[in-house]
Amino acid sequence: MNIVFMGTPDFAVATLEMLINEKHSICAVVTQPDKPKGRGGKEMMPPVKEVALKNNIPVLQPTKIKGDENFYNHIQSLNPDIIVVVAFGQILPQNVLDIPRYGCINIHGSLLPKYRGAAPIQWSIINRETVTGVTIMYMDKGMDTGDMLLKKEITITEEETYASLHDKMKIVGAQALSEALPMIMAGGTARQKQDDARSTYAPMISKTLGEIDWNKPNYVIDALIRGLNPWPTGYTYYKGETMKIWQAKPIGDTSSAKAGTITHVDQRGLCIQTAHGSLLIQEIQMPNKRRMPVSEYIKGNTMDAGIMLGI
Repeated sequence: MNIVFMGTPDFAVATLEMLINEKHSICAVVTQPDKPKGRGGKEMMPPVKEVALKNNIPVLQPTKIKGDENFYNHIQSLNPDIIVVVAFGQILPQNVLDIPRYGCINIHGSLLPKYRGAAPIQWSIINRETVTGVTIMYMDKGMDTGDMLLKKEITITEEETYASLHDKMKIVGAQALSEALPMIMAGGTARQKQDDARSTYAPMISKTLGEIDWNKPNYVIDALIRGLNPWPTGYTYYKGETMKIWQAKPIGDTSSAKAGTITHVDQRGLCIQTAHGSLLIQEIQMPNKRRMPVSEYIKGNTMDAGIMLGI
């Protein structure tokens, strides 16, 4: 099967490697343009491009697909049987969706129709779901509204972070596509329409989402911190300085202190009163410092009980 692969970040690498290992014919990889990163602003290749070049696969990096006639004509000339899209980063226009004979196939990081949109992995954790998964779907002009072909479930543990679930999901997604490809070649007879009435939306994540509201229960705050780890991270303010919170856990301790108050500091971490129960902050990052356990930070820095966080 002649395949055009479209993807950009690390999440897409496992699927591209699966297609390569299973000896599919990949006529081109389409990814986002190289971007400057770090203090030096050095141009960095997307992870998918690195894999493609190592395997001598032609790479295309259009700035904007929509309206790019040269790109459209080039993809059409490749005559792909299928276009596989995994976290590409651009919306495909209808004329591109119509090119491959078997359609455009996407690996979406949720059990559709739940969590359509840009950030399904993060929101499944933030909303304290216990099960999520991947869906192999046919793409259409809507936002993750196409027919579904195959689903695989993944359990969300109580300690799950965005990083850990992301790494599980990219592997399961590649496995799911491997299983789905014969179904696609057989005409996709198992495809099912989504029930729009049951759909939910997973909007893009912003840095401001990470600011912690201590007037919420400890388990809600814990889920937010885990869902935003490693980016953009949950954060609060300690004596006016931004304090990123990398790891925490709900505990049963409670006090009469106002929500957001540090009730005690010890080798376990910072115990913070919330609207319901306490949150034990175990790993933090202060301005111009590396992330570290609270037990290590307090060896050379004072953190006072009684201080109100968030101000």
